[in-house]
Amino acid sequence: MGSTCCQDAGMSTPHTDLQRMLHGPILPTLLRLAAPNVLAMVMTVLVGIAETYYVGRLGIAPLAAMALVFPFAMLTQMMSAGAMGGGVSAAISRALGASDLPRAQTLLQHALVIGVGAGLVYSAIFLIWGPGFYSALGGKGAVLSEAVRYAQVLFAGALFVWLINTLASVVRGTGNMRVPSVALVLTAALQIALGGMLSLGAGPIPAMGMVGVAWGHIIATATGVSFFLWYLIAGQGRLSLQLRGMQLQRSMFADILKVGAIACLSPVQSVLAILIFTGMLAQLGTEALAGYGIGQRLEFLLIPIAFGIGVASVPMVGMAMGAGNAARARRVAWVAGGVSAFNLGLIGAVVTLGPDLWARLFSQDPAVLGYARQYLVTAGPAFPFFGLGLTLYFASQGAGQVIGPVLAGTVRLVVVAGAGYWLAQHQGTADNFYGLVAIAMVLYGAVTALAVKVTPWVAAKKA
Repeated sequence: MGSTCCQDAGMSTPHTDLQRMLHGPILPTLLRLAAPNVLAMVMTVLVGIAETYYVGRLGIAPLAAMALVFPFAMLTQMMSAGAMGGGVSAAISRALGASDLPRAQTLLQHALVIGVGAGLVYSAIFLIWGPGFYSALGGKGAVLSEAVRYAQVLFAGALFVWLINTLASVVRGTGNMRVPSVALVLTAALQIALGGMLSLGAGPIPAMGMVGVAWGHIIATATGVSFFLWYLIAGQGRLSLQLRGMQLQRSMFADILKVGAIACLSPVQSVLAILIFTGMLAQLGTEALAGYGIGQRLEFLLIPIAFGIGVASVPMVGMAMGAGNAARARRVAWVAGGVSAFNLGLIGAVVTLGPDLWARLFSQDPAVLGYARQYLVTAGPAFPFFGLGLTLYFASQGAGQVIGPVLAGTVRLVVVAGAGYWLAQHQGTADNFYGLVAIAMVLYGAVTALAVKVTPWVAAKKA
């Protein structure tokens, strides 16, 4: 049964799948690839909701502590799955598009080394300097103590997060979206179950508090890593992982890192923008910050939608580039960007016309609702630009041309920091700050689109 499942997921007709990626109609192929990715990302969002619920039952201090750690946990996922993961998928898809299977096999080995190295470095950074980061964000007393206890366990398992996302990206790079998506959905379901049992206790299992949530995350993620290693070592997919006789080559690392390393700047910029903006809004009072927080939760839900489309575009763009068809690669990028802009535009229109549909899910306080409505009505119309920019960022990874979209993120960060500082010095209102969010989104999408349009995409020469 397991063999049949794997064949149905992508092994049965690899040549047909490759031809569809290279020559099939773009929109249907893109949507077919994107659907399982969006499902997997929605499950990731549900994990966050479930874990917030568990921690909320533990008290106010643990909930506040989780808020201090969350941006850095989110950064782990964004860097390993979207940034470096995109570099991995792009390199492998370009090799397969050029019909160079041995190179793709070798890239798999190098991707594994990068995942291990990055995971160990990330763990070391937050185990050593994490308490200082949480303190700088305002953590004190019991809140800081809870944050440190939780994060010490959580980031000790950063290696597994990097590995599961690296290996999933390897499989996605072959054009197989179903296997990684099913594996990530099951991993998320296991994480939700374990997090609840270990944090709150169940039967003979004692309640471990926030540390239990962290352990649930580590155990579930390690289980997912074990599956991916089995899948690749056993040769169940288009590529197989050979651990013996590995010969590391600088050129292979460069092929992945020239995209992945630069792309990692983008999530760092995004998290910095969020932290800067949160700090500035905090000066306007709890209600204004809470209203922004309600809107920000919706922003986080937009990311999986754009991510699902964007990640699906990476192997399509990469294979087209590897096959020497840059014109098709560009068409894939624009179609993917258009789909994300349309999807997020629909959501933006709904919350602009009916902000209470979202805002009342989180608060009934009149003052908080007033700020939340203000945010949604102001930022909602800019959502399609956010989707366009984020999806073009992924498509650019497939082409190996990610510098332009990363610079667009830099422009967004500079505008948020500079204009936000000016507003803070001139008694800016919440409406002013919310307007800045919308302007930054529009600017990000427009500058990314311009960068993609003017950057030459040079495809590999056909043999």
